[in-house]
Amino acid sequence: MTAIHPHLRAASAASVLALLGCGSATVGAVGPPASAKWVSPFVSTPDGGQLQTTLYYGPWQCSAAFMARCESKCAAQGHALMGCMWLADIKGDWKGRFMLLPAEAGGRLAITHCCCDYPKVANGRQLREKWKNAREGFRRQWGSEFGAWPSTNGVNWQGHHIFDLAHGGPPVAPDNVLPVPQGVHQVFNDEYPPCYAPGGKWLTPGPARPYVD
Repeated sequence: MTAIHPHLRAASAASVLALLGCGSATVGAVGPPASAKWVSPFVSTPDGGQLQTTLYYGPWQCSAAFMARCESKCAAQGHALMGCMWLADIKGDWKGRFMLLPAEAGGRLAITHCCCDYPKVANGRQLREKWKNAREGFRRQWGSEFGAWPSTNGVNWQGHHIFDLAHGGPPVAPDNVLPVPQGVHQVFNDEYPPCYAPGGKWLTPGPARPYVD
């Protein structure tokens, strides 16, 4: 299960202001820096404004609030919560005009994954093939909203499925794929099995502010 609180999209000024008012409370955090960071160019929004997106990468243990949300979501589907991973934060900075006046808005939105006790699916290979076939088009669509898909030395970053394919995550859903640098992606993949295992660290709440810029 994926939780994005909520996912950013380029929209009208009023929508951007509403979106960026919610999300994770990491401003003024005291802690280590994020494991990686990506900053987009400014992208024009339909209202004539400019939106810049910054991604901060974990993973971090979920805060108590995010853990409680995951527990409720798993229970609503008849599943037990095994763990919760706070994968990344999206920071949005918008500049434009609101009611004819210069305006700015900003905020941070958490990307978390609830590791419910889902069984592994039998069609994992088919889901991976579906992603592989759609990957280039997905990157272009993502780039039209946030700027070019991130790369390092000309090599595209991995597309990480927040709700993993092994447990039935949608392979090409816009809000289920996150660009992630290779080193961080390996950490994500290594930590997913412990998140689904009983009694691991991902069932222990972490701080509400786990990193600094």
